Amino acid sequence: MTDLRLDARELLPPEPMQRVMAALPTLGPEDVLTLLLYREPFPLYAALEQRGFTWRTTLADDGTYTIEVRRR
Repeated sequence: MTDLRLDARELLPPEPMQRVMAALPTLGPEDVLTLLLYREPFPLYAALEQRGFTWRTTLADDGTYTIEVRRR
């Protein structure tokens, strides 16, 4: 299992979405992509679902959203 980490908290849209979309094809069946953002990426969720991925989102006290993405 590989854990890919993308800290996109300082990136402006659409760069976080572009980086996630570029990383998705590299994920294997057991791999996890962990994305860090300061806003909840609602458009990303629809794109992930269409491509066969699942996600889990948590919000930290500092306002960081952590989104863990896996293949379905």
